Parts: sequence; C-alpha cells; structure tokens
Amino acid sequence: MMRSNGQWDVKAASAHAGLFHFLYSCGRACLLPFLTLYLRYLGLTATMTGIAMATRCLVTLAWGPVSSLLAKRYNRRRGVVMGSLLGSAAIALLLLLLPPADQEAAVRRCNATQLRESPGPGGVEPGGPGHFTPTAAPPTAVMSLSLRPGGSSTSHLSVTKAPGSASTSHRVSQGPHRLISSSGDQQVASSDSNSSHSPALPERAVRSVVRGSKQGLEKEAVHYEFLGSLKVMDAQHQLFFLVLMGVALWEGASAPLERTVDDGLFEYLDFVDAADRHGSAQLWGLVGAAGGACGAGLLVGGLGCMIGTRLPSSAAHFFAYAALTFLAAPAAAFLPMYLSRKRGPAGRALKALRLVRGDPSAALSAATAFLAGAGSATVSDFLLWEMQDRGSSELHMGLALGAALVSQALFLLLLAPRAARFLSHGTAMSLGVASLGLQCLYYSFLWSPWSALPAQALSCLSAGALWWAVEGQCAAVATPGTERWVHGLVRETAAGLGAGLGSLAGGFTVDRFGVAVLFRGAAVVLLLWGLVLPVVLSRLPRRRRINYSRLLAADASEQSESESEPEQERDWLVTAMQEEKSTNNNNNKGHW
Repeated sequence: MMRSNGQWDVKAASAHAGLFHFLYSCGRACLLPFLTLYLRYLGLTATMTGIAMATRCLVTLAWGPVSSLLAKRYNRRRGVVMGSLLGSAAIALLLLLLPPADQEAAVRRCNATQLRESPGPGGVEPGGPGHFTPTAAPPTAVMSLSLRPGGSSTSHLSVTKAPGSASTSHRVSQGPHRLISSSGDQQVASSDSNSSHSPALPERAVRSVVRGSKQGLEKEAVHYEFLGSLKVMDAQHQLFFLVLMGVALWEGASAPLERTVDDGLFEYLDFVDAADRHGSAQLWGLVGAAGGACGAGLLVGGLGCMIGTRLPSSAAHFFAYAALTFLAAPAAAFLPMYLSRKRGPAGRALKALRLVRGDPSAALSAATAFLAGAGSATVSDFLLWEMQDRGSSELHMGLALGAALVSQALFLLLLAPRAARFLSHGTAMSLGVASLGLQCLYYSFLWSPWSALPAQALSCLSAGALWWAVEGQCAAVATPGTERWVHGLVRETAAGLGAGLGSLAGGFTVDRFGVAVLFRGAAVVLLLWGLVLPVVLSRLPRRRRINYSRLLAADASEQSESESEPEQERDWLVTAMQEEKSTNNNNNKGHW
C-alpha cells in the first residue's frame, strides 16, 4: 500500500494484515478444534480419527511450502490466496453431506446425557465410535443324533436353529430310507415307493451323511457371520475413506494460504526495513482464534442436539467457518504483498539443515519441537472427547479453548518483551515442555464439565514460552538469509512430523486403553524430557556472542577518555606524522 506521494504506508499495511489474520484465524478456530467431535458423531473410531488428523498434518507439511514456492515463482500469490479461501470453504461444506455410519446411534451419541449416564471403558459409550462391536454371529445350529439298535435300526439326525432365524432341520432315518428337510413352512420329502421293503443303510453311510451335513452347516454359519460382519465393516470403512479424502482435499486447499500470505507480508515489510512488525500479525491471529473458539462454543451450546432431522448441532461449526472465510476474502484481495526479485543462495533448505545438525542446541530444539508437536496433537485431538464424556457441552469446550489462546496472546504481548532479561531460551523450553506434561497429566483426571478450564492457564508456558524459545534458538543459529528456513525446519517441519505421529499413536492408544491412559503416557514422556533437557543443555559448550551495544558503548567511552588525555596520546597517526616532521627538520639543520 502506497500513498499519493509514493511513500510506503507501513502502519496501514500492518493493520490490514492484522485484520485478515484476525478474520481467518477466527473462522479456522470455529471448526478445526471441534472437527474430531464431528468425526466421532459420524461413527469413526479413535484410530480412524487419528489417521484422518495425521493426514491433515502431513498434507500441510508437504504441500504448504511447495505451493508457496510455486506461487512466488509464477507471481500468482494473490490468486492462490483467493482460490485457497473460497475452495476451502466450499470443501468444508461438502463434508456435511457425508451420512453417519449409523443414524440412530449417531442421534444417541449426540445426546450428552446418555454419554454421561452410560460411559464405557476409557470414557467411551458402549457401542459408540470408540468401541466397535461386530455384528453378532448367527446362532449355532443344534444337532442331535440318536441311534436305536434293533430290528429297524433307525438313525435320526435333527438340525435346528435358534429362534429368530430361519429354522432348518434335516432328518435321516435308517430303516425306511427317508430324508426330510424343512425350511420355514416348506418341506421336501424323499422316500422310496416301498419304504417298508427298503434295505437298511449301513452305519458308514449314516456317518457320512451326518459328517457332510455338519460341515455344510458350519460353512453356512461362517458364511452368514462373515457377511454380517462385512456389511458393518464396509459401511464404516467406506465412510472412513470418504472422510479421509474430504479432509485431505480440505487441507490441501487451505495449506497454501497461510504460508503464501506470510511470505508475501514478510517480503513487503523487509523491503521497507520494517520486518520487526511481522510478529504483530501472529498476535492478531491468536486474538481472532480465541474469539472464534469462544463464539463457536456459545453458538453451538445454545442449539439443541440436532438441527432439523438430519444435521447435528456441530454442523454449525462448518457454517461459521464458511461464513467467516468468505468474509475474509475482501481483506485478502488487498493484502500487502511484495514479490522480491532477489534470488537467495542456492540450497537454503540444505544449508539450514546443516546448521541445525551442526549445532547441538539447535538439534535439541528440533527434538523438543517434535515432542511438543506430538503432545499438542494428542491434546487437541482427544481432549474434547474426554470433556464430552465428562458431561461438557460445546460452551465449556469453547471457553476452555479460548482461555488457552488468550493466555498465549498475553505472553506474547506482555511477557515476551521482558522474558529475555531473566529467562534463557533453554530454560524457557524446559518450562514449556514440563508445563505441557502437567497439562496432560491434569487432563487424565477430569471429573466435571468445568474441570479442564483451570489447566488452560498453563498454555502461556506450554505454547507461548515454548515456541518463543524455539524461535529465539533458531535466530541464534541462523546465518544472514537463512533465518526463515531454519525457523521453518525446526518449528514447522519438526512440530508437523510430531503432530502427525502424535495423532496416529493417540488414536491407537485411545481405542486400546482409553483417553486417560493416552494423556498419562504423554505426560510421563514430556515431564522426563523437561527434566533431562536442562541437564543436557548445561553440558554443551557455550557460544560466545558479540554484544554490539556494549561495543558501541565501549567505543564511545574510549573516545571521551581520549579527548581528555594529553596531546601526545591523541591519535597515533598524528603523533607519527609529527615525529616524522621533527626528524626531517633536524636533518636539514645538521646538513647546513
């Protein structure tokens, strides 16, 4: 944005970027934290939900940087941003067309009272999405064989099924050769015309008939059991694959947005030497996300269990996301962007990787980001499941999520400018990881709808201080021109991989052991790392950093002292010239 006199208006550009981040983050927070609840309503298990969320993380990790580079290369940043906004909103609404695997069970799960009255193991409702119950096998056929010795030597085989299934009986009579098969009301009889004169069947033939009938009935029972289970499994897995494709398409449409906007804004501010204002957009994004989470909780909490006869109340999250995304489109059309024609050094990503690998503190920061991403993913994916099982409504969930985001924003606004004076980056990372572990441990013992709210205050350390320390460590390692690449490698790549792995492991753990065990396991790992990290950092060789402010102060003090010194101690060059001049004069006098 430029004024009429050709000056770049940095304040207006920063305000415009902050407005866009506020609207977009508000819309994304209306849907993304509550997405796992909707997948639970559809009937997906925790494993399927974890796979879907891991797919979302991996799509963002792979497609986000590539799409941003392509948009810069072909100078299509604004078009990519607009297409990403509109496409992601449309695809999100298409996810509402997916029917639940079991409509009646979905309506029952929608009622929080029933979830609270009959929780299953691990806080999951019996028959709910976290507990898969296969279709009952057909009742086992009952076979009876009676052999009556004597003159008639009659053998009787009777096969019946339990009530509620099509009854089938087979009777084999030895003596009068007669096989009777009945199914329902139909009977088929086969006998000789002269049954009284029919020869008796040998006992081996009777055993063969019995064995063949038994094997046929076993095959029939297995066949019915397989078809019954396959019918249920197919419906659930078909829904799972549709959800997986929908989530991948939605994240593929929205992944280029944040990276493209961030790169364009940074290059714009860097061109006018105002790159220090780039962090204000992140602050506005946190404020917007807090408002979106709280607003969505208030909106959906005031609705009933269902909207009409088909849609659940959680569908309002999708409508709110689409509305706010369309509202952010005009702001995106006028975003301040600048396309830098400067070509950076070749292989900046590889150079950033070598910098991180070559510095032990940077490698530890990457490992910390990986573990923090995994722990944060387990919390964001399944915390709302646990809250729902404890009777929490959407209102409780929205307020809890909003409180966590507000605490992060307060840290960046109030504590981050002063934290560098009394807190090192290593100490901040240790405190952040330990705080995240304490949060996970606390979440495993929830007892009421409001019980998760107090632990959200620790998010100022588990998210705010942790990522502030990671960014500071990246800045200390990076060389000029590689700052953003090192930051992306440590925070985005490592944390993204950790989030994907955390979602996968969390889904399998919840299905097998429950949500409480998942949170306790994550707490143990994070707390141990929080204790080990300071010890390892203290044993690393410390890097001596140049303090330019002290050097400038030292130069100024030396200059002031030199002004008060005697004439012979002023400047060495002036002194040398004076000595040379006096020597020449003496030589000339001696010559004459």
